[in-house]
Amino acid sequence: MPHLAAGVLLVVLCVGSAVWWTTSTQDRVPVLALAKPAPLGHVLTPADLRSIDVSAAPGVALVPADRAASVLGRPMATSLGTGALLTPDAVGTAAIPEVGRAVVGVVVKPGQAPPELAAGSPVTVVVTAATAAGASATGQAPGTSWRAKVVGVAPSGTDQSTVVSLDLDTTGASQLAQVPAGQLALVIQPAGGER
Repeated sequence: MPHLAAGVLLVVLCVGSAVWWTTSTQDRVPVLALAKPAPLGHVLTPADLRSIDVSAAPGVALVPADRAASVLGRPMATSLGTGALLTPDAVGTAAIPEVGRAVVGVVVKPGQAPPELAAGSPVTVVVTAATAAGASATGQAPGTSWRAKVVGVAPSGTDQSTVVSLDLDTTGASQLAQVPAGQLALVIQPAGGER
């Protein structure tokens, strides 16, 4: 008798699990996700995309996997990492820079920026050293700083340095562009601070 009761209980649990699994997977739909990081401006290729099944709430805008052709060959409007779900707004014309702002690239070497630096990080860019000719060469003395937002991070390809694209006001971007490589440090700031 105890074995019979245990057997019936096991059958009920298996049937219940199968019903739950079937109903939970029926709500899943195949959508596009990134197979590798895609920085701002990167033109999407089939190798950049993969299909994954997700269960999304109503109103969440995702790109269905069967609409991959609508995004292939188009540039990224923002920077996204591996595994990020692709939305219609993530592809197309970049929304930066805004009027009165500019994007400038700076080269940082290991130790001049935190390894956690990523697109969207608010940062303070600090001049760390004067040029051999002194601060007058660029007009920026050590300790001069600017608030910016990281747009993208990419290896320079020539050494261990990294190119960081920063969004900041046009005046600050012009000043920052004059500071030689290797004389800057980036400090991540709390989110929600001023740009």
